[in-house]
Amino acid sequence: MALSEIKSSHIGRLPVACPSGVEVRFQDRRLTIKGKNGELSLDVHELVQLRQEGAELRFSPADGSTEARALTGTMRALAANMVTGVSEGYERALELVGVGYRVNVQGRRVELALGFSHPISYPLPDGIEASTEGATTLILKGTDKQLLGQVASEIRRFRPPEPYKGKGVRYRGEYVRKKEGKKK
Repeated sequence: MALSEIKSSHIGRLPVACPSGVEVRFQDRRLTIKGKNGELSLDVHELVQLRQEGAELRFSPADGSTEARALTGTMRALAANMVTGVSEGYERALELVGVGYRVNVQGRRVELALGFSHPISYPLPDGIEASTEGATTLILKGTDKQLLGQVASEIRRFRPPEPYKGKGVRYRGEYVRKKEGKKK
């Protein structure tokens, strides 16, 4: 089977457009993307071929294996997330719902009062910035989509929303399905 006959994923076939102000380097299987918000790097799998055509990145499978076709879409999606991160950035909002639940940002630490006998102090990793809207909304910003989601998930895990009163830490816009509770 010729390489041109190989079908890859629908996502993998789409080019990644690099806006102006975004610098792309690819050498020794390492893709580095630099923009106004910072710099991110990715090791491209050996089963995926990457070529740069002007201001676009194009991904294709290196051979006809199923794994190569699957990895093409994955590598393309990761590169697209990197381009968006360094040019626009990502944002995730967490809301604290409950009496006495509060959030406060002190330097590189997020202080949470979630109804426990002690406050929770969460250190922010490099590349993530935090701010608050009022006392019950935490805004997380960063260039790395995966790291931002991981930090938001770890903070949510301290007190996930419970199904009876809906108290806990939730993502902005998240719907919490409530149960009816006990009857007398």
